[in-house]
Amino acid sequence: MVRAGLTTERLIRAGAELADEVGFDQVTISALARRFGVKVASLYSHLKSSQDLKTGIALFALEELADRVADALAGRAGKDALAAFADAYRGYAREHPGRYDAARLRLDPETAAASAGVRHAQMTRAILRGYDIAEPDQTHAVRMLGSVFHGYVSLEMSGGFSHTAVDPEESWSWIVDSLDTLLRNRTTP
Repeated sequence: MVRAGLTTERLIRAGAELADEVGFDQVTISALARRFGVKVASLYSHLKSSQDLKTGIALFALEELADRVADALAGRAGKDALAAFADAYRGYAREHPGRYDAARLRLDPETAAASAGVRHAQMTRAILRGYDIAEPDQTHAVRMLGSVFHGYVSLEMSGGFSHTAVDPEESWSWIVDSLDTLLRNRTTP
């Protein structure tokens, strides 16, 4: 019998909240059952496994982040769009560290193709069109931006910048300015 009030969507949202509290790696069906005060078996009518739960959280996080980035990009172009994209990405990671980790979950090709990850790539490519970057450089630039933003956010969240007097906000601005300069001045060999 399905417990009243439990739905797959509600469980995924609760799993996302749990990920932010305890870390994405610690999210399991058992932990979620404890949160709701139910037996593990009662969740299996909504979720097949902990992997199913984690995939659901990843898809939820990708969608949530894509919506945030889209809102930030509205009406912007060039450096303003690049900075808005970067700031939305970083802000989401700071606000939702577990969900941010979930958004990095490796998905099977079919699931990935149907996810909001596609929107992320489309938005990044839209920014790059403002810099007049065509393929194959566009793909390289998408990968570069993702690597730089993810690397910075990961290092910052793990305390990697807490040992110097230079404000991480100054470094962030410097990086976004440098990326803008690089993209504006990029020439195809």
